Amino acid sequence: MLELQNIMKCYNPGTVNENLIFQDFNLSIPSGQFMTIIGSNGSGKTSMLNLICGNIKPDRGQIIMDGENTTNMAEHVRYKRMGRVFQDPAAGTCPSMTLLENLSLADNKNKAWNLTKAVEKQRIDFYREKLKRVGLGLENKLDEVVGSFSGGERQAVALLMATITPIDYLILDEHTAALDPKAAETIMQLTAEIIQEQNLTTLMVTHNLNYALEYGDRLIMLHQGEILLDVCGQEKSKLKLNDLLNKFFEISIEVGNAI
Repeated sequence: MLELQNIMKCYNPGTVNENLIFQDFNLSIPSGQFMTIIGSNGSGKTSMLNLICGNIKPDRGQIIMDGENTTNMAEHVRYKRMGRVFQDPAAGTCPSMTLLENLSLADNKNKAWNLTKAVEKQRIDFYREKLKRVGLGLENKLDEVVGSFSGGERQAVALLMATITPIDYLILDEHTAALDPKAAETIMQLTAEIIQEQNLTTLMVTHNLNYALEYGDRLIMLHQGEILLDVCGQEKSKLKLNDLLNKFFEISIEVGNAI
């Protein structure tokens, strides 16, 4: 289980740009749950992911991961158990390296770096099988540099790299937002398959309300650092797009149509 307990986070405290994101924020995500996260701009969605991943630290409160207090744990240590895919398709790959080199680099996560070849030839067939399932022909591009790939292809590679080694948590930060609709559908289908196969505890921030409804076991809506909506299971399956749009409309009225 992943728990955020009594979290407080304020940016630029004591200045004219002070921005209190969270105050006494609490959230528990059971192991194996796939949670989608929506919300207004500045509601705290990405800040929450950054707190979990260790990019930023809370001013107060604790982050508990499977009973272990990870609040002050270094970012690189946390990533031994988690993978993250960002909105920018270029963020999760090394553009100057070949696809084979990128996958080999990810495959060596948490392993000792000895004086051996970085690319193990016996793993090439394994990589090809992983790539075939994407359906983009990437299995035939192992020797091409990733910088030449399309956004959808790079995001597929980033997702495979994030999950190629055993992890417990998958963090998705609007990972389809920069893609065209067809590529986004491909990535979402691949995402759902990987999550189910590996039984990953997943947090997915998205602005696509249809994806928020279609995918995942649970949906939460954030606004100004608070959870306005939290539904799961059958209750989530009964939600309609208009339900979410009406909720956003209510928020818009409250803040003067500023979202």
